[in-house]
Amino acid sequence: MTTTVTTTEADAVIAAARGFLGERISVNRTIREQHSRGEDTTTPTLPDAVAFVETTEEVSRLLALCHQHGVPVTPFGAGTSLEGHVNPVRAGISLDLSRMKAVLEVNEEDMDCLIEPGVTRQELNAFLRDKGMFFPVDPGSHASIGGMCATRASGTNAVRYGTIRENVLGLEVVLADGRVIQTGGRVRKASNGYDLTRLFIGSEGTLGVITKVRLRLHGIPEAMSAAVCQFPTLAAAVETVITVMQSGIPVARIELLDEDQMEACIRYSKLEGFEALPTLFLEFHGTEAGVKEQAESVEAIAGEYGASGFAWATDAESRNRLWQARHDAYWAAIALKPGHRGITTDVCVPISRLAEAVLGAKEKSRESGLTSCIVGHVGDGNFHCLILFPESDPQGLERAWALDRSIVAEGLALGGTCSGEHGVGLGKREFLEQEHGPEALAVMRGVKASLDPRGIMNPGKMFRN
Repeated sequence: MTTTVTTTEADAVIAAARGFLGERISVNRTIREQHSRGEDTTTPTLPDAVAFVETTEEVSRLLALCHQHGVPVTPFGAGTSLEGHVNPVRAGISLDLSRMKAVLEVNEEDMDCLIEPGVTRQELNAFLRDKGMFFPVDPGSHASIGGMCATRASGTNAVRYGTIRENVLGLEVVLADGRVIQTGGRVRKASNGYDLTRLFIGSEGTLGVITKVRLRLHGIPEAMSAAVCQFPTLAAAVETVITVMQSGIPVARIELLDEDQMEACIRYSKLEGFEALPTLFLEFHGTEAGVKEQAESVEAIAGEYGASGFAWATDAESRNRLWQARHDAYWAAIALKPGHRGITTDVCVPISRLAEAVLGAKEKSRESGLTSCIVGHVGDGNFHCLILFPESDPQGLERAWALDRSIVAEGLALGGTCSGEHGVGLGKREFLEQEHGPEALAVMRGVKASLDPRGIMNPGKMFRN
C-alpha cells in the first residue's frame, strides 16, 4: 500500500481544493515547516500543502479528492505527538483540524457532550466548569481531543477515570474516500454489531479522520486534596505504588518522578522545599470524609517504605501549581542539561512487574552513560523515560535510540506493551509485530487495506514497509 505521489497529482488536489477552501489551503513554506513534525526527533518532512478545514463537509470533499488522485493525507491537531504521528513522510496534504473547535452539545442530565476534534481538554473543562462537570483524561500537554482519540491517549487521571478509550461514547469519522460514518451513540452500553468506535480510537489517522467526538463527562468531586511524599530510594517509591494499588485505595492520581526528574522539576518549576529524591505526587477525589480516609491510608503505607512526611496541597491554587510542575516535566527534563537533546519513550507493564521495569530502565540508563528522567502514571503500570544525549556527540542520538529499544524490549519481556499512551507512529513500528505476532499484524493490515485501499491515510505510520 505504498503511496508514491507526483507533484502533478498534488497540484491537482491543491487547485481543486482552492474552490472550497480558498486561501485556507496553503503552500507557504513557513506553514508547511510548522506541519513537518511533532514534538519528536524524527527528520521533518515538508507536506505539499496544509489544509485548514473548518467543517466535516470540507474534510469529506478533500479526502475524496486525495483518494481520487492518490495523494497522501496526514491529519494534524495540536502537533504534540511524540512518536512521529504528524510527520507527513510521503508529503501530500497536512490536514489541520485545529480550527474545528466547537462544543456542539452538552447534556447535563446524561453527563455527555459532543465536540469537534480541535477542542483541547483545557478548553472543554473551562466551558464545563460552571456546569459542575469535567472531562478527566489528562495527557499533560495541550493536545486536541481529536488527536487524543487518534492516539488512544491516557494521562494522570487514568488510574481512576480510565483512558480516552473508556471516555468516548461515539465518533463521526470521514473515511479515506470521503464517506462519513457515525459510530457509537449516547447510551452507556450496547450490543449491536462491531465496535467501530474502538476501532478508530488509537488508529493514528491511518483509517480515517475523526470530525466529531461524543464524550462521557464526570461530576466535579466534592473534595480534592493533593500531596507529595519523597523516598530514600526509587525502589521504595515504586513498592509504595504497588502496595497502594493492591490495597484497592481509589486514588485519583499517583505519579512517580525519579531523582533526576525531580531535580529537573525543582529547577524548572521552582518547587521549593523539596529535594532531588524519588517522589510521588498524589491526588484524592471524593467526599471530605472519603478523601481524608484515602489520604491517611496512603500516608501509612508510604511511611512503611521510609517516606518523609506528606506535603499537603488542599487549596486549588497549590494543587494547580503542583500539577503544572508535573505537566511541565518534559520541558523541565529537556532544560536539565544544556547542550543536550532528548528522546522520550513509554512502557506499560502489569502492576506486579512495575518495580522490575522502572528499576531496570534506570540501571540500563546508568550503564549507557546517558542521563534519563523517569516520570510515570504508575498507578496503571505506565511510565515514561526521557533520555538525554549530548548534541556534540555524533553517535548520541543512536545511543539514545539503542537505550530506548532496550527499555521497550524489557517491558515486553515483563508482559507489558511497547506503548501505554504515546502510540506507535514511526518510533514504535518495529515492536508491533514483536508484541502482537505476524497473524494479528496481518489482520490489522487487512483492516487498513479494506478502509484505505489506496493507502493515502497517514502512510508510513503503524506498519513498517
